[in-house]
Amino acid sequence: WFLLINYVLQSVIFFTFALVVFAAATDMLDGYLARKLNQVTEVGKIIDPLADKAAMAVIVIKLFLIGEISAFYFFTIILRDLIIFIGGIFVSNKLGRVLPSNKLGKITVLFIGFVVLLILIGADRSSNYYLFIYYSSIVLMFTSLLAYVYRAIEFIQKKKNESI
Repeated sequence: WFLLINYVLQSVIFFTFALVVFAAATDMLDGYLARKLNQVTEVGKIIDPLADKAAMAVIVIKLFLIGEISAFYFFTIILRDLIIFIGGIFVSNKLGRVLPSNKLGKITVLFIGFVVLLILIGADRSSNYYLFIYYSSIVLMFTSLLAYVYRAIEFIQKKKNESI
């Protein structure tokens, strides 16, 4: 947040980019090690995605406030995450456990992250590469949201059928 106050300085842009890449790499390493060492916990399934969403939200909010992200893109990200978060709480209360994130959701966040990184490095937003990543991330946001809703309904139905 504070680094993006001086977003126009090349050194700040580079440092912010490096910090975001470092955070993403350590997050992936943390998830890999948790699965590899069989240390996945219910609390971790809540805290890790929540921390990811908070970190992404801080960057996206600031980029929106300084005019680097459109209102449509900003609200699509924020509303998707809020719906998934609130829905996750509802599903967890119904099932008594937390559903782990799925691959489509992870791919979606990866594409959003690429868009953010491209914005941070000042990529040409009219380039085919940027536009492909940008529009793919939008399609993925809607698709992954629908997939989360479908999966939640599916698990709740299974839980109801088991109790009958």
